[in-house]
Amino acid sequence: MFAITGVTGHVGGAAARALLAANQPVRAVVRDPQLLGRATAGSEVPAAAAVEDVAGNDAAGFDEVAVADFSDRAALATALQGCAGAFVLLPTIPSGDDAAHRELAGTIAGAVADSAVPHVVALSSYGAELAEGNGPIRWLHHFENLLRDTGARVTVIRSPHFQEKVEEVLAPARDAGIYPVFGESADVPAPMVATRDIGAAVADALVNSSPSQQDINTSAHVEVNTSTLTVVNASAPGTIHTPPRMDGDSNVPGTVNTTLYEGAGTVTEVGGA
Repeated sequence: MFAITGVTGHVGGAAARALLAANQPVRAVVRDPQLLGRATAGSEVPAAAAVEDVAGNDAAGFDEVAVADFSDRAALATALQGCAGAFVLLPTIPSGDDAAHRELAGTIAGAVADSAVPHVVALSSYGAELAEGNGPIRWLHHFENLLRDTGARVTVIRSPHFQEKVEEVLAPARDAGIYPVFGESADVPAPMVATRDIGAAVADALVNSSPSQQDINTSAHVEVNTSTLTVVNASAPGTIHTPPRMDGDSNVPGTVNTTLYEGAGTVTEVGGA
């Protein structure tokens, strides 16, 4: 049995679908059981022994469902117990400062330790091997180190930018013909990877676990030069807009803003995000 957190999101959902397609048993760990349908919607997965979640809804083909929030150490530990492996990630807290993210990382790592799950696969990012100079990715550096102290075998999946992130800028691209770029330059190619491929890497790492800890930099990515993008169906000719760099230190604890994000994971600094 493999416990998968974040099954209603891009990567967790892809990992769960890959495991189900390989006839592997999956325990879906969710905060809100009402959202379970997102995890397998539109996918072809083998019929699993359906269980009922706490709300009485069909469990979307998962073998088991556990309800736990990342901030609840005891509940999360219970959700991971008894599994051969688990997938975990550190969510971004929209209004959270440095201390809040470190606290959440500690809670998740503590749950992993308490559960005694033998193998954990964690979603991380390019640049997380660096302790500083990488903006909010420093939280993932901290998260990785905490997981390595849990006693579990740890596989870290360090991915570049998600291809699906383009969804967030479709509106300005469509309506104004502007594609916002928060890197140093729109002329710098940025590595990107589809979350479906990251999920497949997670599933493979869980099923074919290594006897030792390992870091995996996902390589199934494409290089995208944003300055060559063509915006279609826009009222104005497509242009690339690089917002001006803001003054300030991107590593100031407690700061979550544009300055911090544009300094995190740019190709010139850490080779991707």
